[in-house]
Amino acid sequence: MKVGLIGVGLMNGSLALDLKSAHPSVTIYGISRRASTLANAKELGLIDHQSTIDEMKDMDFVSIAIPVTATVDILPSVLNAIGPNTLVIDMGSTKTAICESVSEHPKREQFLACHPIAGTEFSGPEAAIRNLYQGKVNMLCETQKTRPDLLKRAHAIFTNLGMHMREIDPSEHDRNIAYVSHLSHITSFMLGKTVMEKEADEQNIFDMAGSGFSSTVRLAKSSPEMWMPIFRQNKHNVIETLDEYISNMEHFKSLLANDDYTTLVEEMKNINKIRHILKPENKTNGK
Repeated sequence: MKVGLIGVGLMNGSLALDLKSAHPSVTIYGISRRASTLANAKELGLIDHQSTIDEMKDMDFVSIAIPVTATVDILPSVLNAIGPNTLVIDMGSTKTAICESVSEHPKREQFLACHPIAGTEFSGPEAAIRNLYQGKVNMLCETQKTRPDLLKRAHAIFTNLGMHMREIDPSEHDRNIAYVSHLSHITSFMLGKTVMEKEADEQNIFDMAGSGFSSTVRLAKSSPEMWMPIFRQNKHNVIETLDEYISNMEHFKSLLANDDYTTLVEEMKNINKIRHILKPENKTNGK
């Protein structure tokens, strides 16, 4: 099997590691804007060869894992270049604009829009880890527009990685992901900003930062180059989500200011019910 990876960071790098484990005969070709990134990926054993979009015509499977605005720009060219039996997927955290960018493309049936709900706060080839996708959900959009034999191939690849598939409309995906992913990243970035600004006046503040702070601010280590395009592409949903979040923060502030601790503790107890909804995640150090 010949696999083309456009972007060789955490997502595609981790994909490469598991594909090589599952298919020893696989040959992986990498594309990146930076020669140094490709050299690093090759040294780490993630890719076998550097490649170009024109060479994607020979691939069985092409995975795009780059900033979502770049995906919108490059996806039509990738579809132009591929052969008649090449499957192309993307791993972007937004789906509507990506799907719209190729809605009328003559090779639309060779594309499958995906969003694996997996990742860490680390980026680059060195962030790649084995079994990143094991037990994770992969959100698939507009599967009815993907050619049945290629959709079957995608399912086989994802199942072999240990993933569970769910289908969702692109706009519903973008609306929901703004709450459970994009808002989390914004909150983490802003908490980090607030504490760093305070640290300028109080040098000892980080000495008091325990595991609660570390886990909450973990996402602030994420790549701005990857996340700013996500916020931009999902701007409408993110702003709507922020409005609700800010309203809840103002409500909390009001209860505290008015010494209404009875209401505050009852609301916190209700929020505690989220423990029965969320499944515990496996811990990772990003390696």
